[in-house]
Amino acid sequence: MMLRQRLLEILTQAVAEAQRLGKLPPVIPSDISIERPQNAQHGDYASSFPLKVARAAGLNPIKVANEIVGLIAPTEELDRVSVAPPGFINFVLKDDWLAKQVESVLAAGDAYGNLDFGQNRSVQIEFVSVNPTGPLHVGHGRGAVIGSTLVGALSAAGCEVQKEYYINDAGNQVKTFYRSLFARYQQCFGIDAEVPVDGYVGSYMVDLAKEIIAETGDKFLHLPEAEAVSQLGQIGLQKMRRLIKDDLELIGVTFDVWFSEQSLFDNGQYQTVMSLLRQAGHLAEKENATWFVSTALGEDKDNVVVRSDGSPTYFGTDIAYHYNKFIERQFDEVIDIWGADHQGHVSRMKAVIGALGINPDRFKVIISQMVTLHRGKELVRISKRSGDIITLREVVEEVGADACRFFFLSRSADSQMDFDLELAKKQSMDNPVYYVQYAHTRVASILRLAAENGIDYGDGDVSRLTTEPELILIRKMLLLPEIIEVVARSLEPHHLPYYAQDLATVFHSFYKQCRVVSQDDIALTKARLKLVAATKLVLAKTLRLMGMTTPEKM
Repeated sequence: MMLRQRLLEILTQAVAEAQRLGKLPPVIPSDISIERPQNAQHGDYASSFPLKVARAAGLNPIKVANEIVGLIAPTEELDRVSVAPPGFINFVLKDDWLAKQVESVLAAGDAYGNLDFGQNRSVQIEFVSVNPTGPLHVGHGRGAVIGSTLVGALSAAGCEVQKEYYINDAGNQVKTFYRSLFARYQQCFGIDAEVPVDGYVGSYMVDLAKEIIAETGDKFLHLPEAEAVSQLGQIGLQKMRRLIKDDLELIGVTFDVWFSEQSLFDNGQYQTVMSLLRQAGHLAEKENATWFVSTALGEDKDNVVVRSDGSPTYFGTDIAYHYNKFIERQFDEVIDIWGADHQGHVSRMKAVIGALGINPDRFKVIISQMVTLHRGKELVRISKRSGDIITLREVVEEVGADACRFFFLSRSADSQMDFDLELAKKQSMDNPVYYVQYAHTRVASILRLAAENGIDYGDGDVSRLTTEPELILIRKMLLLPEIIEVVARSLEPHHLPYYAQDLATVFHSFYKQCRVVSQDDIALTKARLKLVAATKLVLAKTLRLMGMTTPEKM
C-alpha cells in the first residue's frame, strides 16, 4: 500500500473511533485528506481535516485535532503524531522505518511505484492524429510526448491503456492534398499546373512529387485526370503516413492502433450514429444543412454535422468516432489530446456524448498549447533546411530525443512553452536533461567502482543509514508512487520532470556529503551501496516513465 494511503487509513480509523466514542459529531465532512507540508519542519505529512470538522460543527479545531490524535495507536511507520495551530495534524516517520524502505524498493525492482488504483479500468488515449497531409512540427511533438508519457503513467497506476492515432483519410482536406500533389507532380514535368488556392504549398510537396516520379516515372500523366489524382494521392498519403510514423518513432512514440476515418463510413458507424441522434430528436434540418441541436443541451449555438452538399463536417465524423470508442469498443474512459486550435470543440463533443447516453465525465480532453523555439534569446521562426515550417524531425536531429521529451514535458500542457534549443544541447548542469541523466550515470559509476573493488553489498545492513542526507534521499525516493498517482489522476505528466530534478538534486547533495565506497568502513559502504542501488532504480523508473534513456556513462 502506498505510504500516503496507509496514513489516510490510520487517520480515517481514528476519526471513526472518535465518532463512536462521541468525541466528534456523528455527521462530519467526509473528505479526509493527507497532504505533504511545504515546510519539512512540520513533518513528513499533515492533515487539515480538524479545521474542516471545526468549521462544519462549530468546534475548536485544536480540540478536534487532539481528540483524533489521542486515538491514533503506535505504528511501525510513525515516530510521532502531533497537533499544530490552528488545527493541523502532523505526521513524522521513524528513521529506522525509512531505512528499511531501501530494501522494499530493491525488492520491488522495476515494479516499484506501480499502483492498483486504476483497477484495470480500460482507458483509450488518442493523440497526435495529425492530418497525413504534411510532416509533423514541434507542436505535434509536444502532444505526442504528453500522450505517450500518460500511457506509461496510467499503465503503472493499474489501468489497461490503448494508444491510438486517428488517421484523417477522408474528407475535403485529403482531396485538397491529392490535387496539390498532382499539381506539383505536373510541374516537375514542366507543365503549367496551379496548386489549388486552399492547397498545400510547402516545399515538402515538391520533394514528395519527385520521390514518386523517381519510382513511377510519368505514369500518371497518361491517365484520365480524376484517376491520376486519386491514384497519385493515395500513394502520397501512404508515404506521408509512413513519414509521420517514422518521425514519431524518433522520439519513442508508437501506437497500438492506427484508426482510419474512412472506416467510419465503410463500416457504417457514421450512418448509425446519425440515425440514433435523429431518432432522439437531436438533429434538425435548416439552411439546407443538418445541425446538432446543441442549444437544447445548454450550448450557446447549434453545430452543423452535415453540410448543404451532403458531406459530413469534422464534428460529424468525430461523433461517429467517439460512438465507436464508447459504444462499440466500450472503453471505460477516453482521453483525447488536441492542439490549441481545437479548444472550441470540447464542449460540443461533451454535449453530443451526453446525448448518446454516455456520461460526459468519461471523456477527458487535454489541450496542448503551442511551442515557441529559441536559440538563446533569438526566436527561431523558419526552417534552415526548407525555408518554411520547422519539423519535429529537425529538432530531434539537433537536440536529441531525450531533450525533446524532457522539455516538452517540463510545462503543463495548457501553458505555452519556450523551447531553448541551445540549452537543450548543453552538456552542463544548467541543462535539466543533462542534470538528471548525469545523476543516473553518477549512480552507475559508483556501483561499477564497488564491483571493480569486489564489494558485494547484498548483505548490507540498511539500519546503518541514519544521517540526514541519507534519510532525505530515502524520503524523496518514496514519493515516486505518489507522483505516479498524481499524474494518473490529474493527467498532468509535467510532475514527472519536476520530480526527476528534485530526486537528482537530493542525490547530488547526498553524494557530496556522504562518501559511499570506503575501505575504512565496509559495513557502512555496503549499506550506502544499497541506498545508491535503490536510487538508481527509482531514477531509471522515472526516466523510463518519461520515455527517456538511462545512460550508464556520459
